[in-house]
Amino acid sequence: MRSTRMTGVTLDFCHSRTHTHTSNCHDHSQLSSDGKVVDAEFKPEDAKKENTTEPEPAKPAEVIKGSLKKHEFQAETRKLLDIVANSLYSEKEVFVREVISNASDALEKLRYLQATNAETYAGSKGQPLQIRIDLDEAANTFTVQDTGVGMTEAELIKNLGTIAHSGSKTFVAESSKSGVSKDNIIGQFGVGFYSTFMVGKTVTVYSRSAAENAKGYVWISDGSGAYELAEADNVAIGTKIVVQLKAEEAKYASKTVIEDIIRKYSNFVGFSIFLNNELVNTLQPVWTMDPKSVTAEMHTEFYRFIADTYDEPTFTLQYRTDSPLNIRSVFYFPQTHMEKFGMGRMEPGVSLYSRKVLIQPKSKQLLPEWLRFVRGVVDSEDLPLNLSREILQNNLLINKLKSVLTTRILRFLQEQVKKDATKYDAFFNDFGNFLREGVCTDPQNKGDIAKLLRFESSKTEDGKKIGLEEYVARNASETAASSTEAGAADAAKDTKAPIYYLCVPSRELAKQSPYFESFQKRDIEVLFLYEPLDDIVMQNLQEFAGRRVVSIESSKADDSKEDSELDKIEWVKSLSSWLQTTLGSKRVSSVRATRRLVQHPAIIVDHESASMRRMLRMIDTSRTYTPSVALEINPDHPVIVKLGAVKESNPELAEQIAEQLLDNALIAAGVLDDARSILGRINTIMEKALDSPAKPKATETKQ
Repeated sequence: MRSTRMTGVTLDFCHSRTHTHTSNCHDHSQLSSDGKVVDAEFKPEDAKKENTTEPEPAKPAEVIKGSLKKHEFQAETRKLLDIVANSLYSEKEVFVREVISNASDALEKLRYLQATNAETYAGSKGQPLQIRIDLDEAANTFTVQDTGVGMTEAELIKNLGTIAHSGSKTFVAESSKSGVSKDNIIGQFGVGFYSTFMVGKTVTVYSRSAAENAKGYVWISDGSGAYELAEADNVAIGTKIVVQLKAEEAKYASKTVIEDIIRKYSNFVGFSIFLNNELVNTLQPVWTMDPKSVTAEMHTEFYRFIADTYDEPTFTLQYRTDSPLNIRSVFYFPQTHMEKFGMGRMEPGVSLYSRKVLIQPKSKQLLPEWLRFVRGVVDSEDLPLNLSREILQNNLLINKLKSVLTTRILRFLQEQVKKDATKYDAFFNDFGNFLREGVCTDPQNKGDIAKLLRFESSKTEDGKKIGLEEYVARNASETAASSTEAGAADAAKDTKAPIYYLCVPSRELAKQSPYFESFQKRDIEVLFLYEPLDDIVMQNLQEFAGRRVVSIESSKADDSKEDSELDKIEWVKSLSSWLQTTLGSKRVSSVRATRRLVQHPAIIVDHESASMRRMLRMIDTSRTYTPSVALEINPDHPVIVKLGAVKESNPELAEQIAEQLLDNALIAAGVLDDARSILGRINTIMEKALDSPAKPKATETKQ
C-alpha cells in the first residue's frame, strides 16, 4: 500500500496492485485517537473480492417517485452548454475520460469523508470503491456508475445545474483546511460532465448521497437548456449516468471502442474500472510509485504498453521531483527504431498525464524534437491546462518543464557512459544520429549532448570508441603551436590543443589519408568520424571544454611555422604562381607550400567536405557547383620537384600533370564528383611516360 502524508492527515490511496492485477481501492483508513487518518491493516482477500469479474447481483431498477420538476438553465449557461457540447473538445471520445475522472473524484471524496466523518458516512462503509461501465448496443446506451460520495438534491442543482461549477475544486478548497492532499482529485473546471451531450441525445443521472438517511434523486436533460429533477427509489449510493446515444454515435455502445478509449485515457486512475463486468485497468502507473518498489518486469510490461512494442528497454529512468516543479515521470530508451530503415520520422514518444489521466498523447512540448525516440510518461500537477484539459497554457512554465526533463535525461545518459561504456556504445550505434541532430538543433544543450558522442580515434583499437571528454583528458598536456594570427578573443582557446578530427568512410581510409600522415608522425591523436552527419555536427559544435574543434582537412590544422618561409624559396614561389595560372581561379583559389605532408605531393584544404557535398547532392540532385579550393604542395616530394623543372622543358606534359595533381588531391579529399572525367588524361600521361627513344629489341626465335 502507498500512503500519502499530509499536514495532520495520512490517507491510504490504495495502490496495492501487483504488476498484473489491480486491487480495487477499498477503504483501509481509520481515525486515530487524535483525529488523524491512519492506515488500517489491508488483507489480500479484500483485494480478491474487489477484483472479481463476476457480474454484480441484480438490483431493482430505479423508480421515479412523484413528478419531475423542470428547471431552466440561465441564458448564459445555455450558451456555455452549447459550447461545451459542440466545440470545446477536439475529440468526442474524451467524454469517456471526463465521466471516469468525475467518478474517480467521487470515490476519492467518499474515502476522505469516511475517514474524517465516520458517523455521517457509516452506511457506505464496506462497499467496494469502483467504477462500472455497462454498454447496451441494442438499446444504444452508455452507462457509467460509481460507488462514491453521491449527491443530494441541492448538490445536483448546484453541480449539474450550474455549468463551470466544479464540485471537486470546491471540495479541495474546503478540505484543504484539514490537510487533505489534492493529488488524486482530477476535476478542476466543472465542465467534464457536459461532454456527454456531444454523443448523447438525453442524459439521465441517478444519484444518492453516501450520508446517512440520504434520499435518491434523478436528473434528466437533453442539453437544450433545461433539466428535470425528482426524487427516486432504488438508487444506489453514488452516481449513475445513463447516456442515450445519438444514432450517429452508436459506436460508443461498443465494448471494443470503449475499452480502447479507457486504456488510452484512463488506464491508470486510482480505482478499478469494470467494463461489462470485466476488469479493464490492470496495469499500475509505475511513474507514481517508489522507484525502489518497481521491478524490471513491471517496467518492461509498462514500456510495452505505452510503446506498443514487444522488446525490452535498453535503459530506464524513473524521475521524481517536487522542485522547481512537481514531476512524476518515467522514460524508456528502446533497443531499436524504425527511422534507420527509412520508415519515416518518428512521432514523439512521451505522453503527458495529469493525476494519472492522459492529457496529451505523444506530446511535442515535453522534450526537444531530437529526443523523439524516448518513450515514457510525464505527470505534473503544476501544468496549467485549458478548459478542455487538452491544451497546455503558460509557455514559460512549459519551457521550464521541458528544460528540467531534458537536463535530467542528458545527465542520466552521461551516467550510463561511465557505468557501462560497452552497453552505451551499442545504444549509440543505433541512436547516435538523434544525438547528432541534437547538437545541430539544440544550441542550449549542445555542449551536454556532445558529451554523449562516441568516436574511434587513431589511438584506439579498431571498433573501440571514446568520448570527447576522454579525448580532452588524455591530451590535456598538449598545446597548440599554431594560430599565431588568432585574435584576442580566441587567445584562451589557442593555449590548449584543439580537438582534431577527420571525416572519412572507414578506419582504413583514415590511416591512408594524406591529411593524417603528419599527425601520425608527431603522435597526435585524431578522432575518426565515419557518419555523414559527423562533419556537420562538428561544424555546429565548434568548441568543446574550451578547446577548438578542428578538422585536419582544414588549414587551421597546419601547425608548422616553416610554411611561411617556404614561399620565399624562388623555385617554390615560381611553381606556386605557375600552378595558380595553369589551373585557373575557377578551380584553385590559392596555391602555397606546406611541411604538413610526408608521402603525398599535394592536398586541398578549407574545402566543402565530402559528407557535406553528399548531403547537398541528396537535397538537390542537379547540383553541380564546385567551388575553387586552396591547394597545398609538398616541396620535398619528387613529383613537385620534377614538375618545377618539366614546366619549362615540356609545358604540355606539365599542364596535364598539374591537372592530375589537383584531381588526385580532390580524390584524396573525397570531393571529386565523377572520377571518370580524368580517365582520358591518365591514359595520355601513361602513354607519354612509356614513350622512349630506345627501340624495342627484336625477338629472336631459336631454330
